[in-house]
Amino acid sequence: MKQKQAHKPYRSLVALNKTGSTTRVLNLAMVARTYGTTPEHSAQPFFRSLLLNRGIVLKHRLRADDAPLLSGRAGTATKVIIPFDPKNLGAGGASFLVGEKGWLDLVEELSDSDENFARDRSLLECLDGLPSFDPFLLREHLRRAGFRPADCYFAISANDRERMRRFVEVEIGKLIDLAYQGQRISDGSSGKLVEILLASDTDDRLEPLRLTLRLEGEAYREGIFSWKGFLYYKWVLADLMVTLKQVVVELGQLEISDSVNAEIRTFVAKSRARLQRTIQRRVRDVGLTLQTYDEAFARLTGAGDAVAFREFLLASPAMFLELGERVGMISHIASFWRYRFPPGTPLRAGADDILDLLQDFETGLAQPTLYLAA
Repeated sequence: MKQKQAHKPYRSLVALNKTGSTTRVLNLAMVARTYGTTPEHSAQPFFRSLLLNRGIVLKHRLRADDAPLLSGRAGTATKVIIPFDPKNLGAGGASFLVGEKGWLDLVEELSDSDENFARDRSLLECLDGLPSFDPFLLREHLRRAGFRPADCYFAISANDRERMRRFVEVEIGKLIDLAYQGQRISDGSSGKLVEILLASDTDDRLEPLRLTLRLEGEAYREGIFSWKGFLYYKWVLADLMVTLKQVVVELGQLEISDSVNAEIRTFVAKSRARLQRTIQRRVRDVGLTLQTYDEAFARLTGAGDAVAFREFLLASPAMFLELGERVGMISHIASFWRYRFPPGTPLRAGADDILDLLQDFETGLAQPTLYLAA
């Protein structure tokens, strides 16, 4: 494994120790420190390997020096960091990329049995297939793949869960009326159905919904999962918009604090302007993709056109993955920028830090345009 020492403040393991999990970082070391003494943490671990289960998993933007490790792969990879001392992340750690040559040998070395090795390998491959680590979708994706780590591993606050539940309840109220036509669901509340929908896609109480959508078996499960993903991303984007608008403005105000030549100043100015335009374009791209959902859903609830929404659900898994990549990146930009520059602090940093930050943002946003339904 490659040795990783803590270095630049916002790149270091110490910084990860402060921020915890994000859309791009799954900080199991922090979870272990916070919940390590609880029964659920030991009864339902994320990884079976003790070392992996106190590590840090992150979505890593591949750079030129990564090319020999993952031949022919571009974009994002999944990196695993094993801290030398989970209580002192400043000591650095060792790392590997999922899929690099010899990575399975490393995972096997970290495992204490063939069964645990097979399980942790499958889980790492499952994580590698996700566009980001949005906690709600991470939990759903793992559950569908047969992995059920304890709730403490998913950093969704009780407040966020309640806010999302209220958002979804408003969003699908018309569908509930259409599917259930006045039937009582347990206590008769639409909120109860939303809780059932968010918790499961196989509950018998969802049968009227399945019949309304005219889907069967795996197509129904895949469609419901992707639908929940669209609802989640729609909620996330609405929640992000105020911060994103502030970030776009503040990008234009970012200043270099040390002495540099005119060439670097010109490059930073152009990069800031490009990022401002690209963030706005990506938000519009996400909005257009979400609009395909809105239009199909409106045809279902307004005109009773179940076929249009069924076709959307059948096509949604591919759209969902690309949407996740886009929303995950702009969410990362918003949260990381606000961490790096809290409200009221000077928008100034050293040239090296600024260049690294701008490059990371530009690389993440430089992806193909989203799939749009015809």
